[in-house]
Amino acid sequence: MSELPDWMYPPRDEGWIAEDLDHLPQAPRHTELIDGALVFRLSPQRWWHGELVTDLVVALRAQVPPGSRAGREMTIKLDRRNRPEPDVLVSTADYDPDRTWYAAGDVALVVEVVSPESAHRDRTVKVRKYAEAGIPHYWVIEDEDGRPVVHAYELDTATSSYAPAGIFRGRLERPVPFPVDIDLDALVPAAKRPERAD
Repeated sequence: MSELPDWMYPPRDEGWIAEDLDHLPQAPRHTELIDGALVFRLSPQRWWHGELVTDLVVALRAQVPPGSRAGREMTIKLDRRNRPEPDVLVSTADYDPDRTWYAAGDVALVVEVVSPESAHRDRTVKVRKYAEAGIPHYWVIEDEDGRPVVHAYELDTATSSYAPAGIFRGRLERPVPFPVDIDLDALVPAAKRPERAD
């Protein structure tokens, strides 16, 4: 086994901290920080995943209220040792072209599109971390035979955990975090989707 490059060794005993991500130009794109450990996304991204993320951002941008913006693949500083990078987020922070991360308090919605490599983190680890950081809405999107299925969660502030708010197929209509109406089947190319039996 070859030796790891120097930059991969954490600079302190407790591991990496959120600010370190801005000083690691050698790290692969989309590197996340989870519990002080660097998490690399090294597996190739499926076209379905990329297409869905892009079209979801476009759909959300058409519906976000003034003062909010929808974007993709920006890290969120949850605390000193956690800076995950969701697939999509909606933020209320002021526009800053030099921004490299958002504070959790500036994020209204986080969306993760599940891939085989990220499934455990998206379904369990991030559910807990985003809730504990106070992010009010979390959507997990699964691939169900080529069609996107949204599992929506809403923050229960009394317990700092997410409560299920619905599973959506075909169309996503939600009144929060702002009025949302999205044709889910339109987010992926029709040629890639099997016909629905309903």
